[in-house]
Amino acid sequence: MDYSADGTNTTKHKFMLFVSGMSVKSGHAIENLRRICDKYLKDNYELEIVDINRDTESAITHQIVAIPTLIKIQPAPRRIILGDLSDREKVLRILNLSE
Repeated sequence: MDYSADGTNTTKHKFMLFVSGMSVKSGHAIENLRRICDKYLKDNYELEIVDINRDTESAITHQIVAIPTLIKIQPAPRRIILGDLSDREKVLRILNLSE
């Protein structure tokens, strides 16, 4: 991990969220994840939204079998969450973020 002079973690969180067009579930997943990231990670995250209808190659590469799927790439360990991310406590626990 990288740390700033004041001892805070500076490792940027990186996420890939796989969605299918603008379905209701996809919209909820995007909204829920943005809310969580804005509250718990402030400006310390990068979010790539991948529409599998437009980018089937990425879906195949990452072996996406359900939509929506969130992949936390950094910091390690890599984590995968399926669904619309509406269970905030569960998402925070899996992503190792504290309330």
